[in-house]
Amino acid sequence: MAILLLADHDNSTLSDQTAKALTAAAQIGGDVHVLVAGKGVSSVAEQAAKLAGVAKVLTADGDDYAHQLAEPLAALIVSLAPAYDVILSAATATGKNVSPRVAALLDVAQVSEIIEVVSADTFKRPIYAGNAIQTVQSTDAKK
Repeated sequence: MAILLLADHDNSTLSDQTAKALTAAAQIGGDVHVLVAGKGVSSVAEQAAKLAGVAKVLTADGDDYAHQLAEPLAALIVSLAPAYDVILSAATATGKNVSPRVAALLDVAQVSEIIEVVSADTFKRPIYAGNAIQTVQSTDAKK
C-alpha cells in the first residue's frame, strides 16, 4: 500500500504537524511518500527526508505552489493519485483547504480529523464538538 502525505510548511521550515500525520500514515501501513510543494522548498524536502518512516520525498517547486493555494495543490495531488492508495494531510489550514477538493476531484469520501487508526480502512474521529467518537470504515478504493 502506498501513502501520499502532503507536507505542511512555510517554504522554509517543515511543520511539526507533518511528523504527527506521518505517525498516522505509519499506522495505516505501507510506503509513505511525502509531497513537498512550494517555492524554494529544497530545505523543506531535506527536512522531510530525515523523518523516520519516509520512503520517498516528492518535490514540486514552482510559482504555482508558492502560496499553498488549494486549487493548484489539489490538481497536483490528483495527478499523482493513481500511484497511491491513501492520501493524507495534517489537520492544518492547508490540509483542511486542500483535502476536500482532492476528495471531490477523485469522487471519494473524505475522512476528516482522525484521532486513531483502527486498521487500513477504519478510523476513529471526534463528532459533536468532541463529545462523541465515531468509527468510520471507508470502502472507497482510495482513502
